Amino acid sequence: MLLFSSVRFILKGWVETQYIEPKFFFGFLGFEWVKPLEGNLMYIPFIIMVVAALFIVLGLFYRVSTLLFFVCFTYVELLDKSNYLNHYYFLSLMSFLMMWIPAHRDFSIDAKLFPKIRRTETAAWHIGILKFQLAVVYIFAGIAKINSDWLFEAQPLKIWLQAHHNVPFIGGLLQEEITAYFFSWMGCLYDLFIVFFLLNKRTRPFAYLAVIFFHVVTWLLFPIGVFPWVMIFSTTLFFSVKFHQTMLNGLKKVFRWTATVPNLVRKHTGSQKLVRFALLTYIALQIIIPLRFVLYPGNLFWNEEGFRFSWRVMLMHKEGHATFYVTDKATGRTIEIDNTDYLTVRQEDQMMTQPDMILQFAKYLKQEFDGKTFSNKEQSITLHDPAVHAEVFVSLNGRPSQKFIDKKHDLTALPYNLKHRDWIEPFEK
Repeated sequence: MLLFSSVRFILKGWVETQYIEPKFFFGFLGFEWVKPLEGNLMYIPFIIMVVAALFIVLGLFYRVSTLLFFVCFTYVELLDKSNYLNHYYFLSLMSFLMMWIPAHRDFSIDAKLFPKIRRTETAAWHIGILKFQLAVVYIFAGIAKINSDWLFEAQPLKIWLQAHHNVPFIGGLLQEEITAYFFSWMGCLYDLFIVFFLLNKRTRPFAYLAVIFFHVVTWLLFPIGVFPWVMIFSTTLFFSVKFHQTMLNGLKKVFRWTATVPNLVRKHTGSQKLVRFALLTYIALQIIIPLRFVLYPGNLFWNEEGFRFSWRVMLMHKEGHATFYVTDKATGRTIEIDNTDYLTVRQEDQMMTQPDMILQFAKYLKQEFDGKTFSNKEQSITLHDPAVHAEVFVSLNGRPSQKFIDKKHDLTALPYNLKHRDWIEPFEK
């Protein structure tokens, strides 16, 4: 799936449209120093990802390949938060975990090249931590769906399903309000409980059929890329050891694989304490990060404080309109900004509803206009330390548009940090 995703990204032309064409990038807080490579050099990390993913498949130089893939993928992900998707974050975490898991010790080119690494057993945590990461995605996605918009208003599914009115045979059914409610409630229950059914060997076959059905339906109805397929294949981690051994033995027969595993005596070392500490730290972070939103007042979907990295999948539909004004403080002269002069369509669409990106864009505009001279027949004016104001209106989950940010704020004077943004207009239900 990593190989397919990397090749697909290049062939779709997204390297060009998302990382070469933009003039400005919305960096993540604390990672603004991560910058794109110049021009076509941006293809380099993607080519490395393709090669690294292929080597991971083959089990060739596995440790180096997983490291390279993680570094390149995370680098690309950190360049612009307007491209953030939950499944990108998930792939970054999984590739990080793969760096520490010896998946190359059997049925790999590495095992042929370096016979001493061959093993038929592995530590329980190698598989357990991957199951945990999948469980985090599902369970937190389910908990996030326990909100009034999702359960009692069937939003935003009620909006999104309307777009499929022309689907043969079921288009009419998708227009029915009851269908949106059914999808909302079933989606919540699925996310909350599917992991527990996968862990039970008696219910596992039926649970996996539900996994396939659920993700194929979401893939058909919603533009969420390869995420459904990533989850379908990743969920096989919950299958029994016997199942995986059977699959592996079948592949070995096809490739006529013969390998002798050396007899080794297990040694218990002090490194186990370090491993235990690292695992507990990782697990704690994966639980704390999605819950950090409780530290902020107000409506989470409106303010989006603590929203990213919390597995809130397809929970809201926001539309916005943002007009920016650059003002010379000395003369009061104001210039209205055309956002498309500086942002791509995707960047503008994401920016207009996300406060931190609105703030970043305002600060970028100040840099762009500071020191610029504008002339007409009568006079010329050079802007010094200009103010940037914005008037923003946002609609959340089909509600009427509301004022999101008032024009009275000089956004360049506001701090960009993790504190609550009290300059956002309060949400009116």
